[in-house]
Amino acid sequence: MTRSYAFAGLLLLSPMSVDSAQPVFPEYGDPKVVFDFFFADPRHISNGLHWIRSYMNPLLEEPYDLAPEFLDIVVVIHGTEIVTLAKHNYEKYRDSVERMRYYASLGVKFRVCGIAANDYDYDAETFYDFVDIVPSAMVEVAYWQQRGYGLVIPQMHEKRYTTDEIR
Repeated sequence: MTRSYAFAGLLLLSPMSVDSAQPVFPEYGDPKVVFDFFFADPRHISNGLHWIRSYMNPLLEEPYDLAPEFLDIVVVIHGTEIVTLAKHNYEKYRDSVERMRYYASLGVKFRVCGIAANDYDYDAETFYDFVDIVPSAMVEVAYWQQRGYGLVIPQMHEKRYTTDEIR
């Protein structure tokens, strides 16, 4: 039997499905996550916050219907986005600050790396009251991972095409 006939025979034996994909709703148990924010551009904080929204919203909606206090979310900040949490930069980053303040009101913990804060000459008075300063971002991320938190590192990509262009 030649290769082309063998391949054609495999296609005939393979079940071809004409059905559509089906949504599934896995049992996620006790969701807990640590987000590692380290962005090259402070404006990327907005995209990073979308990652938090994409994590939270499905769990707050049907069929999960979890209350925000049952989501355990920690955000560790140690890149250039640290400037968005400096009170003196409020006007420049108002939208992101207010989104973080809203998430904090839902129980999201925001942690700033003390080493990074020192690099920027920031102290505790620099930051908003919903921010905690921890000694080191690396130690903080490892701490939460050792307690079973999933690690999410948001990736910032340049969008080259609109959805309509590639649909």
